[in-house]
Order: sequence, then structure tokens, then C-alpha cells
Amino acid sequence: MLYRQSITQGAILIVASEFMFASMGAAVKTASLTLPNEMLVFMRNLVGLGILLPLLLRGGLSSLVTQVPHLHLLRALAGVSAMYCFFYALANLPLADGMLLKMTAPIFMPLVAWLWLREELTPLALLAVPVGFLGVALVLRPEGTLTYVALVGVAGGALAALAKSTVRRLTHTEPATRIVFYFAILAALVSAVPLAWAWRMPQGQEWGLLLFVGAAGTAGQFLLTRGYAAAPAARVGPFTYFSVIFAALYGYLFWGEGLTLGFVSGAVLIALAGVLALRGRPRSLAVARVPE
Repeated sequence: MLYRQSITQGAILIVASEFMFASMGAAVKTASLTLPNEMLVFMRNLVGLGILLPLLLRGGLSSLVTQVPHLHLLRALAGVSAMYCFFYALANLPLADGMLLKMTAPIFMPLVAWLWLREELTPLALLAVPVGFLGVALVLRPEGTLTYVALVGVAGGALAALAKSTVRRLTHTEPATRIVFYFAILAALVSAVPLAWAWRMPQGQEWGLLLFVGAAGTAGQFLLTRGYAAAPAARVGPFTYFSVIFAALYGYLFWGEGLTLGFVSGAVLIALAGVLALRGRPRSLAVARVPE
């Protein structure tokens, strides 16, 4: 066992990671007032690459040779697309609502894994799907209709599920370092393309916000990975919902956003769906402990 196993340590690391993700979300919401979404996504990936690259290259270039470049590219395209959707939702929804949409990925994962990886679709995982979507409906539009922004956020959850399922497939042949390396490189390159029409020179405080978005997101990834390495995902996975609590606090303090009964009820259902999907995984399923 590479890391000493401790439920308490794993839970603390997960909660710390979700605080960093919520802080990143607050910075994204602030920066999006003056900067385009394309720049935020690019800087998130560029700063992450700058932080991770020295660590990833310690094993030498020979350790980075891959036989499945198409899967690395698919993971990068899905992951960056999910990031665009997520950042757009953060900019246009209450912060806690946008953050909660990040938690819909586990609802889609059993379906993606069943359709693509031919993994068993257990009754618990199947039950998680309608429970989760009912929660999304309650949070975003209690009166029964979904807005365009909400649909973009939900699409981000589906794309994140595809990215995570691709990671799962990659772990059959690829070590974690190689998976992280190719995502860091490809995500920065892919997200650089829209800068051809979206770039403008940041001013003053905007530089600080962009750097913070990248640093906080990378720190959250690192803490999340260590948390899952320290304890079984089924035991500490529910602690990822702390990001919604932190986001609700940020939203109240900085934007005066309140919580409705629909939000609380929907959040409970989405959390329940995530737990059902997590506990409904086949026992033989290997957990990919790499940054997402």
C-alpha cells in the first residue's frame, strides 16, 4: 500500500480539496465579470501545467511513451469541454447551484461505463439516475422548466463523467503519472485554440484572479487525489459535497445569495444519488486515483 490508510485523514483531505474547488469557483465567478470564459479555462490549465510539469518529468521522458494517444486525447477533449460548461454555469448561476452541477458527474458515470466499458449496471447505480435528475430539477427550476444555463451545467456533468470513464479505461494500461502528464499538456493546448478570438490582455487584479483559479484548481486536484489514496472512495466520497456548503457560504457573503427549499431538497437528492452510484459500483471496479 503506497499510502497509509486512514478514514479521518482521507476525509480531511477531501474536505480541504473541496474548499479549494469552491474558492476557485468564487474566483471564476468574480473574474467572469470582465474576462471571457475561454481565458479562464486556458489559464486554469496553463497554471496547472506549470505547477505539475516539473513533478511529472522527474521519471524521465521514457516513462511517458504511450500506445493509446487517442484515449488521452478523448480524455482531454471531454475534460476541457466539461470545464467550459462548469465555468459558464458558475458565471451565470448562483455559486452554490453552479458548484452542485459539478456533483452530477457520478449520476452519469454508471451509464457511460455501461454503454462504453460494458461494466455491470447495478440496481443501486440505476436508481441513482432518476434520483439525481429529480434533484437537479428541484435545484435549478422548481417550477419544472430548465434554463439554457442549467442545461449547459448538466451537459458539463455528462462530459465530466465521460472524462472520468476515460481515465478508468486508461488505468488498464497507463500509470497515473502518464495520465496526468498528457491531460496537463493536451488540456493547455486544446484550451489555447479559442484564444485566437477571445484573448485580451488582463489588467491588474485580473492577473491575480487568473493565477488563483489555476493554483486553487491544481491544489484541489492534488488534495483530492491524496484523499482517495488514503481511504476507500466509498467511505470518503460523500465528503466531496462539502464544496456545495463552501460555495453557499461564499455566495451568501459576497453576492447575497440565499438558499431556497428547492435547493436544499435538490442538493440532498443529488448527494443521495452520488452515494448510490458510488456504492452501486461493481466490486471488481478499480478506482482511478488520479487528478480529475
